[in-house]
Amino acid sequence: MNDFERAKTVLKGAEYILVGGGSGLSAAAGLTYSGARFKKFFSDFIERYRMTDMYSAGFYPFSAQEEKWAYWSKHIFVNRYLPPALPLYRDLFSFLENKNYFVITTNVDHQFYKAGFQTEKIFAVQGDYGKFQCANGCHSSLYDNEAAVREMVRSQKDCRIPASLVPVCPVCGADMEVHIRKDARFVQDDAWYETASRYDAFVNKARQGKTVLLELGVGFNTPAIIRFPFERFVCQNRRAHLIRANLDDCDAIPEITDRTISLCGSLSDTLKLLFC
Repeated sequence: MNDFERAKTVLKGAEYILVGGGSGLSAAAGLTYSGARFKKFFSDFIERYRMTDMYSAGFYPFSAQEEKWAYWSKHIFVNRYLPPALPLYRDLFSFLENKNYFVITTNVDHQFYKAGFQTEKIFAVQGDYGKFQCANGCHSSLYDNEAAVREMVRSQKDCRIPASLVPVCPVCGADMEVHIRKDARFVQDDAWYETASRYDAFVNKARQGKTVLLELGVGFNTPAIIRFPFERFVCQNRRAHLIRANLDDCDAIPEITDRTISLCGSLSDTLKLLFC
């Protein structure tokens, strides 16, 4: 029995499926942060700031909020609002729709939601491009940003937005920030904690049954959120299997080699073979 057959067999017999979605999943779906796609949308920013990709550009030390939000509004728009539910995510949902699943993801692009996964079964730990928060974290409210982002994209010129469009915290008057985890001021609102509780409840139930942890596109950027907990889960539950699918970094740790199925290579091709 080859690795794909083993993976299909354990998925078929699973009572619980815990999905871990990392950045490699969205990249495989088409949301790449470099290369042709980056040049297509950010040629003016590349020329002015010598940016090389969307990931590193997120750390650029802009000298003014008007410049920062010109970049970030476009970044949010092309990764959160412009793309529809991408085929790879739709295929994943079709496979899992009638199964007992839960999703934990470090992705902030909303693709799991767009593809049809139940909101109550998605724990987006690192935030959501579609929300603003106070940069100082002075209060725990989040703010939908679609209208503001679209207006910034429409109105920007020469890599700047009008000063009147710069978002300001309605409580303390400080700058606003994209709701993504990058420091201790990241806002975890009531909805975040409610979802965290549902995730914990699912994990606790899954410890008692035949569980498959389906790890997709997870590397070593933030391994403490998905990768390491998934490994610990399998170490502690002899009835659990880990399917680790990724372009690379898909080796098993020695303690669970016998219950880890490593599917290394193109994630798009891997999932097509897995779900056929």
